[in-house]
Amino acid sequence: MMQAVILAGGLGTRLGPITNEIPKVMIPIDGKPFLGHQLSLLKHHGVTDVVLCIGHLGDKIKTHFGDGKKFGLTIRYSEEGNKLLGTAGALKKAQDLLDDFFFVTYGDAYLIVDYAAVMKHFRSSDKLGLMVVFKNSDQFDRSNVVVGGGLVKVYSKRKKFPGMVYIDFGLSAFRKEALELVPENKVVDLEKLNQELIKRKELLAYETDQRFYEIGSPSGLREFERLVTTGQVKF
Repeated sequence: MMQAVILAGGLGTRLGPITNEIPKVMIPIDGKPFLGHQLSLLKHHGVTDVVLCIGHLGDKIKTHFGDGKKFGLTIRYSEEGNKLLGTAGALKKAQDLLDDFFFVTYGDAYLIVDYAAVMKHFRSSDKLGLMVVFKNSDQFDRSNVVVGGGLVKVYSKRKKFPGMVYIDFGLSAFRKEALELVPENKVVDLEKLNQELIKRKELLAYETDQRFYEIGSPSGLREFERLVTTGQVKF
């Protein structure tokens, strides 16, 4: 049994007026919301329990997906309300719903990877966190990770460092105790938590050779729509 947290509280501002009326995860793609495609993928890979961190227009997500039974999943919700707490802050708020080990991904990411293998690798270690990385070499977006000795050595979305050929794939795994490093009711980004784990040599790197897909940008949305309509998205 595996658990995944999906961070779905953002405003989706890069998509312009599309997300004024519906949250990003509810954008319809080939007849179903993007989140439906994402949940099907997670279920196929053995995720049974999903926690949705919601904020902007979150009631529309709850109304459509409910408790998850009709999708063959257990879905629970952590609501940020009017004050968005950042990605790590949202996780902290959801901590009472979390297992000792859990995945974290984003509400605009479609990530094809062997989730069971990732979790097995993580659970076999004594580390607090794991980041899935892809050798991107600035191809799909700016690379932001330096890897060495099986660990993430450097992670920065803002500065370029020597050896920065990997990118954060968009999937992480954490032990629940990692959230002790996040203050309550504060705006904290996952980047800050990851950098604290790097400092403590507590962030594993897991390399995938699969590229990532996202709908957070107009070009990413168009690309994912093409994938679905041409039958390349299987679930």
